[in-house]
Amino acid sequence: MTCASCVARVEKMLKRVPGVDSVAVNLATERATVHASHAVTDDQLVAAITKAGYEAALVVRDAPLAASADSADSAARAWNGEVAAVVGSAVLTLPLLSPMFGFALSPWLQLALASVVQFGFGARFYKGGYRAVRAFAGNMDLLVALGTSAAWGVSVYQMFAHGGAHAHLYFEASAVVITLVRFGKWLEARAKRQTADAIRALNALRPDKARIRDRADPSREREVALADVRIGDIAIVRPGERVPVDGIVREGRTHIDESLITGESLPVAKEPGARATGGSINGEGVIAIETTAIGAETTLARIIRLVESAQAEKAPIQRLVDRVSAVFVPAILGIALVTLGGWLLHGASGETALLNAVAVLVIACPCALGLATPTAIMAGTGVAARQGILIKDAQALEQAHAIRVVAFDKTGTLTLGRPSLVAFEAAPGQDRDEALALAAAVQRQSEHPLAKAVVATADAHPAAAAPRFVASAVRAVAGRGVEGRVSRAVSTHIDSACDDERATARIAIGSGRWLAELNAHVPPALTARADELQAQGNTISWLIDLDAPAVLALLAFGDTVKPTARAAIERLARMGVQSAVVTGDNAGSARAVARALGIAPDAVYADTLPEDKANVVAHLRASARGVVAMAGDGINDAPALAAADIGIAMANGTDVAIEAAGITLMRGDPALVADAIDISRRTYRKIRQNLFWAFIYNLIGIPLAAFGMLDPMFAGAAMAFSSVSVVTNALLLRTWRAQAGAAELAPAGSSERAGKPITRPA
Repeated sequence: MTCASCVARVEKMLKRVPGVDSVAVNLATERATVHASHAVTDDQLVAAITKAGYEAALVVRDAPLAASADSADSAARAWNGEVAAVVGSAVLTLPLLSPMFGFALSPWLQLALASVVQFGFGARFYKGGYRAVRAFAGNMDLLVALGTSAAWGVSVYQMFAHGGAHAHLYFEASAVVITLVRFGKWLEARAKRQTADAIRALNALRPDKARIRDRADPSREREVALADVRIGDIAIVRPGERVPVDGIVREGRTHIDESLITGESLPVAKEPGARATGGSINGEGVIAIETTAIGAETTLARIIRLVESAQAEKAPIQRLVDRVSAVFVPAILGIALVTLGGWLLHGASGETALLNAVAVLVIACPCALGLATPTAIMAGTGVAARQGILIKDAQALEQAHAIRVVAFDKTGTLTLGRPSLVAFEAAPGQDRDEALALAAAVQRQSEHPLAKAVVATADAHPAAAAPRFVASAVRAVAGRGVEGRVSRAVSTHIDSACDDERATARIAIGSGRWLAELNAHVPPALTARADELQAQGNTISWLIDLDAPAVLALLAFGDTVKPTARAAIERLARMGVQSAVVTGDNAGSARAVARALGIAPDAVYADTLPEDKANVVAHLRASARGVVAMAGDGINDAPALAAADIGIAMANGTDVAIEAAGITLMRGDPALVADAIDISRRTYRKIRQNLFWAFIYNLIGIPLAAFGMLDPMFAGAAMAFSSVSVVTNALLLRTWRAQAGAAELAPAGSSERAGKPITRPA
């Protein structure tokens, strides 16, 4: 494709295929994203594009790394071809300019040189123009072909009609226009390669081979192709090598540089049990990694898929451009005909009228119009990805510039998400160690941060660490807590939970909401203590015997604000963006976090169930009268992430949250939220600047050409320069850097000390 009109034509033909729901064609990436029913085949889509006068091939979405590599190779070949065409065309065109410097060149030699340029290096314009005419459409190729052919034809006519030696020839005009247009296409191809640097850089992170421990003989290692690695294989990574797979560290300790994947500027400490990401660089130690993801399911592949998706999709503002482009070429052809007829009616010579019409055709080529939006989006999403901000689609990128409110989840988003059990108090008549062991039994099968805190506390107390109880049928109750059936592992006795006549008991650890729903009795002493702990900003849970129902113990959890959270909230305020806290935790804990971060009390929404979070987002949207973003990391945040205008997920959160969000932050740093809004604003500003330049060239150039004030050669130069200026302006985005960097981050392993505590140990 060569211009915005090509985009409109391809989209129109694809939409005619039965079963196609929507189409988005990107000029910069030369890709079409088609949403269709299963009844549509690949062959039907390719046939429709062929009928429109273009060629197409299927991109294999399940193999993004290979597809991206093929795309990069194709772009490189196209760029090399343009280099050869520009050089060859320029060499033949330069002699045609000799009369401008007082040197006489034989008309026949001019004809020979100009003809090679016209029909050799300009053949692509005839082919493209022919396909457009055959499809009853117009494009840039048609405009160039008509304009340069007219200039060449007038020159040939002048040669034979007036004698070669005395004829006024315009061979240099046609040749220069073709050379300049080819030069502009070369610069575009070069710029496209630069805007795709992020994809190529990510592709380069993946090593070709992996060192795998032999399953039959663990003492032996063998080197295999990365494609032959299987889930469960143990990969050995030596110091300085790239981690070949996604997996879990099973042996060894080291620091890993994940900067090119997460944007994290400092190496991250890794020990057995820690996750390692393929493409990161191992530091000083030898580690053994158990493979958990391969191929298209790896983090690196998913990152590339997200970036490609964002660059392929169409921003809302582009739809306006498409509507203009659909009528642009026919309108220009009409203006050119009016110019030709107008000059003839005013008594101008045929060649003057024709040259002015040619200038109109040349200056109006809509290359810049088609490149204005996609090049900015490619550059913006690419540089954001390299800074640890993954933007799923162009709509999210464009909308994010208008964010007025960001609603933050608390645990894991604004806080470290690694709470500790700061208080555990048994009900009167209950043995504390036995109650703690009972709570640990229910929580041992859970990965929830609060569950880990309970288990860690129990394991630290010898009296409670013994495996007295075994839990079965453990299940999470959304927004309320967890319950299970607990049996005695050894002979013991708990007055309210288990007795000699009953081998098992239904035990729960839940919120105050659940406690109220059960109408369970709470001893007054625990009620007063709960109020005191909650006022300090702790999260209160209850150990409950569901069979009674009765309270067995009180649990209080405390968390720590992330080191960069307050600076992030303050920066958002300077940007004119309000912050709110939306959490399922109690009001005291939520208000304590808000106070620590400088968030207004009336912007705190506590005790919210997952479905309530979506309602809070809707309320914020109505009151703010602007775009509302939701930032979170858990399964319970997914409804709110989907309901918000922009969902922002932390990559350290759940896959459900990431899938529901439009923007994913590759490290759990709330400062990246402001960076995401900043790059969106800069990208949107570039889009508007590009559209201004694309339109201003035409608005000024077309009238000048129509009134005979613009030579075809200068029209060609202006047209080429318009495309180059648009692409170059977009490339300025590549200098952007996220402010969330090393200066704001605590050293690895010291985040607990760097954060601001919001609780004090009981």
